[in-house]
Amino acid sequence: MSFIWPVGFVFLALIPLCVVLYLRLQARRRRMVAHYGSLGFVQQHGNRDIGALRHIPPILFLVGLTFLIIALTRPEAILSLPRVAGTVILGFDASGSMAADDLKPTRMDAAKTAATSFVQKQPMSVQLGVVAFSDSGFSVQAPTHDQTAILAAINRLSPTAGTSLGHGIQAALNSLASDTGETTHLYSNLTPEPTATPTPMPQGTYAPAVIVLLSDGENNENPDPLALAQMAADRGVRIYTIGIGSPGGATVKINGYSMHTQLDESMLQQVAQISGGQYFNAQSEQDLQAIYDQVQSQLIIKPEQTELTALFVGAGVLALLLGGALSLLWLGRIP
Repeated sequence: MSFIWPVGFVFLALIPLCVVLYLRLQARRRRMVAHYGSLGFVQQHGNRDIGALRHIPPILFLVGLTFLIIALTRPEAILSLPRVAGTVILGFDASGSMAADDLKPTRMDAAKTAATSFVQKQPMSVQLGVVAFSDSGFSVQAPTHDQTAILAAINRLSPTAGTSLGHGIQAALNSLASDTGETTHLYSNLTPEPTATPTPMPQGTYAPAVIVLLSDGENNENPDPLALAQMAADRGVRIYTIGIGSPGGATVKINGYSMHTQLDESMLQQVAQISGGQYFNAQSEQDLQAIYDQVQSQLIIKPEQTELTALFVGAGVLALLLGGALSLLWLGRIP
């Protein structure tokens, strides 16, 4: 335990002074009893002599005063507190096929609407990030607690070129790594040292981070998304994949060409299975809303430096109130 204002401990010198004062008052009381005999100086409660119980209220007052003085020093300690926390990376397929209208008004618009609702429901303790991928992957918004920035990043998304699920997963993992300080990007003319390979986590062990990948699953670019899914699994990051579109598909025009696009569930299912996540099929905006409600952040135990002032104030006030109540009950006065 540490103290923000330790100089407040000087007021503890009042405690022994109060003890000395109380003992002198008790000695004076005994002398008066000896001098005047038993002329009503023995306190009674009903027909019972309270005896040593008379000392309990003053003791409680001293205990309460001690707690309040300690509270004055603003104590703090490292406590492991459970809370909903973690990082959620929203990965959006920004390929041209996301302009298809088998989800109204388009796959991309439906995904953005559902993601906006999901973001607004998250507690401030959850960090959110946004990545987009087409024929490459890039971070649109680094993980942050600022929901306004996340919503603005989602609104900027629009369909572009081809689809690379692997680049999407890689961009999401890089975003998580940057958030934890795992990687750095420095420019130098020195020969770089090889980066240590992360030690895989035991199977079933998950970090407080998940990737939510929205795509129609039609992967037509390298790298291999299954290899990247295994990398996520090795780091304890689950990938929830959401299939956007209908099995029947739709025809969309890209750069003047008509292309038929349909949902490829098999790839998305494999990515989710390898990483320990879950696959969802969304054939409407309502389905997307329901799916997002099932993606929950973990309740984690995280050590944090926590100020304990309120606890000591509460204990001190409770002791003072209890001492006052007992004193009124037994002695008919407050000591």
